[in-house]
Formats: sequence, structure tokens, C-alpha cells
Amino acid sequence: MQLPPKVTDRAFDRLSEIDAASQGQALRIAVEGGGCSGFQYDIRLDAPAEDDLKLTGKGQTVVVDAVSLPFLTGAVIDFSDELIGARFVIDNPNATASCGCGTSFSI
Repeated sequence: MQLPPKVTDRAFDRLSEIDAASQGQALRIAVEGGGCSGFQYDIRLDAPAEDDLKLTGKGQTVVVDAVSLPFLTGAVIDFSDELIGARFVIDNPNATASCGCGTSFSI
């Protein structure tokens, strides 16, 4: 059985600050081919689709499409606010390598 991705409270808190739900949007996490390591994450606000996996918390929603889901099994979606910048980050146990930017990975 594949474990769905998990979303941290910190990520849901950031979505609340953005107030994405009031705009009818969710945080979309997708995996696409490309990037310097073979795959890359596409993280953006988007309207949920009917066949998306919906992860909800604190009145907010994170969605993952069916094609991306196998690449994100057991992943943790978090929000990082550091001196170098603030961004949503993914800790993906399926990735065997990733690049320095944190948005590209290989399996």
C-alpha cells in the first residue's frame, strides 16, 4: 500500500496566511519531467480538479494529481522560512538524488 504524502502544520499555516481557500485555490504539488536531476516539482496555487488527491487541514487544501502521486508516496510537504528565503519544500523518500535548488530530483 502506498502512503499518501503528508502536509505539516507549518505548510497549512502558510496557506492560511496566503488565504488560498478564500480564493477557491489549493496548493498544487506536481511532478514533471525535466530539471537538472530528471524530475522537478511544480508547486503553485491552483483550482482543485475532481480526480486530485486532496489533503486538508486548518481549512486549507493541498492537491496532488494522479500522475504525480506515485512519485510522492510517503513524502512530507513543509514550509521553510530561512534567511535565504521562504518556500514550500518536499522531503521525498523516493528521491535518490536532488540538486542544490531543492526543486529537481531523480528516482
